[in-house]
Amino acid sequence: MLTGCAGPAVVTTEDAEAPPAAAPPAPATSTARPSNELLVDASQYAVRVDGRVVGYFFRSPSGRWNCAIVPREQAGCQAAGGSTLPITGAPTRVPDADGDPARPTAIVVSRSGAAHFAAPAEPVFSPGTGTARELAFDRILAAAGFRCNVQEASGISCLSEASGEGFTFSADGYTLSYTDVAPA
Repeated sequence: MLTGCAGPAVVTTEDAEAPPAAAPPAPATSTARPSNELLVDASQYAVRVDGRVVGYFFRSPSGRWNCAIVPREQAGCQAAGGSTLPITGAPTRVPDADGDPARPTAIVVSRSGAAHFAAPAEPVFSPGTGTARELAFDRILAAAGFRCNVQEASGISCLSEASGEGFTFSADGYTLSYTDVAPA
């Protein structure tokens, strides 16, 4: 035989809040988890120095852009042909490492910060030697807290999985938000 507490139930409503009348409107940008259906093998993009992965490097199918995921630090892209950043609407000046105005040569998202244009002193998104492996259209490279993809319609997109911040760009323009690849 089971025994337990007996007695009348007590319900208090003094501190209870009424449920909201309607759900708030959906945010303008998606908060859905990014897709994992179209992931590539990240190890195929890894560049090692002294046995340590220093980055996951890729180039766009056009060969126009070099990009990389620098483990747990940042993801970004630079023009393959030099220091000019041919993105319509991009700023003409950004602070360099010393805080002086400089022409932007990269678009970057850090682990915990917002996506932005930058002027690194040297090409950080190209492998030191050789050519980066191509990341095919509609495939996703995810590694070390970041993910990037290339789509014909929208261009290259990268995301910090820690902050949810990202960028999408092509020669025709940019947006400071991530564009996921639609599942097949």
